[in-house]
Amino acid sequence: MSDYFPNVPKIKYEGPDSDNPLAFRHYNPDEEIAGKSMKDHLRFGAAYWHCMRNGLGDPFGMGTALMPWDDGSESLDNALKRIPVFFEFLDKNQIDYYCFHDRDVSPEGATWAETHSNLEKVTEGLKAAQKSSGKKLLWGTACLFAHPRYAQGAATSPNADVFAYAASQVKHALDATHELGGAGYVFWGGREGYASLINTDMKRELDHLARLLHLAVDYGKKIGFTGQFYIEPKPREPSTHQYDSDAAACLNFLREYDLLDHLKLNLETNHAELAGHTMEHELDVAAAAGALGSIDANRGDTLIGWDTDQFPTNLYQTTNIMLRVLKLNDGQGLTTGGLNFDAKRRRESHLPEDLFHAHVGGMDAFARGLKIAAKIIADGRFDDFVKKRYSTYDSGIGAEIEGGSANFDTLDGYALGIEPPVLESGRQEMLENLLNDYI
Repeated sequence: MSDYFPNVPKIKYEGPDSDNPLAFRHYNPDEEIAGKSMKDHLRFGAAYWHCMRNGLGDPFGMGTALMPWDDGSESLDNALKRIPVFFEFLDKNQIDYYCFHDRDVSPEGATWAETHSNLEKVTEGLKAAQKSSGKKLLWGTACLFAHPRYAQGAATSPNADVFAYAASQVKHALDATHELGGAGYVFWGGREGYASLINTDMKRELDHLARLLHLAVDYGKKIGFTGQFYIEPKPREPSTHQYDSDAAACLNFLREYDLLDHLKLNLETNHAELAGHTMEHELDVAAAAGALGSIDANRGDTLIGWDTDQFPTNLYQTTNIMLRVLKLNDGQGLTTGGLNFDAKRRRESHLPEDLFHAHVGGMDAFARGLKIAAKIIADGRFDDFVKKRYSTYDSGIGAEIEGGSANFDTLDGYALGIEPPVLESGRQEMLENLLNDYI
C-alpha cells in the first residue's frame, strides 16, 4: 500500500461528540438501521475521475489541486501509478466501491489499438488492487464526450465513423467493467444532444442513440455480463439540450425504443436541479416506473448555472433521498446500485487531505439522512397522512375509477347524485414542521 496521504489516518467512527475533523460522527459502517448495516444501505462509491484526475480548474482558471501522485503526463506508467494511491484513499476512507470512466483510468494511445491495450493493462492493475483490498467496482462507463472526435456527439454524431469509434470504445469499457466484476454500466450522454436544431435531424439522432444501447445490451449478453445497465439524465451543459434531459424524458425514450427492460436510471442531484426539479421528484418518477437503479450523490448551487458537483451536506436532501431509497425493492433498498460521490472539492480546497474532509462530510450527511428516514418510516405519520389523503379511492367510486370499471356515463350519474365535494386540508405547513422535528 502506498502512503500518499501521510497526514491522514484511517477514518473511524467516533460519534456525535467527537471534535476530530477526520472522524465520522454519524457513519458507523456496521451499525444496524432498519434491519441492515449502514454500509449495506448506503453502498458508498468514490468517483475515480474526481478523486484522482480532477485538477479543480474552472472556465476562468487553471487547476489548483496538489496531486503528488501524478506527474501530469498522459502515459500508461502514470496511469498505473495512480492505482495504489486511489485504493489507499478508499481504504482510509472506508469506502467499499468505486466508479470510473475509461479515459480517466487509462490514456489514449498513439493508435486506437494502443488505446485499447492501455485499458487492458490498467484493468489488470485495478483487478489486482481489488483482490488485495476487497474493494469492488460499482459501475464503469466510457468517456464519450471529452475527445474532439465527439464534439458533435458520439452515438448521435452525424458521422458514422464516429459512431463506430464510440461503439468500439463502449465495447472495451464494458469488457473492462465485466472483467472487474462491475455491478453496473452507465451511459451518460455528455454530448448526446444538440447545440442548434437548425442543423440537426433529431429523430435520426435518437434512432442512432437507441441503436448503440441495443448493441451494448446484446454484447453484454454475449460476454456474460450480468450487471445492470443505467442511463443518467442531464438536461444541458455542454449541449444546449441533451436527449437524456430528465427522468421522465429518459423513461419515455426507453419505452419508445423497447429498452425499458434493459436499463434503469442513475440519478444525480445536481442534474435534477439543472433540469428544474428536486432530486426527490426525479427519484419518485424513476421509482414509480420500477426504474430507479443508482444515485450520484452530490448537490448544486442555485446561484451558479452549471454542474458544480459539490459534496452533499444538506440534511433535508439526504433525508428525502433516503426516504425513497429505503422503500425500494420492497424495502431492500439499492441492490446493484449505490451512492456514488460524483462530487469534487471546491477550487480553493487544493490539498490532498481535503479529499477526505469532503467525503467524510458527505458520508456523515447520508448517514444522518438514513437514520432520520428510518425513524420517519418507522413512526409512520407521513405515510398515514398520505394514505388517508387518498382514502376516497380505497372503496366506492374511487375504487371503481382505479379498477377501470367506471366510465363517463357512470361517473356523470354519480356526480349528479352527490353533494359538491368538500376538500380536506393538505396541511403542508404542519408536515413541514413535523419534518423539521425529525431533522
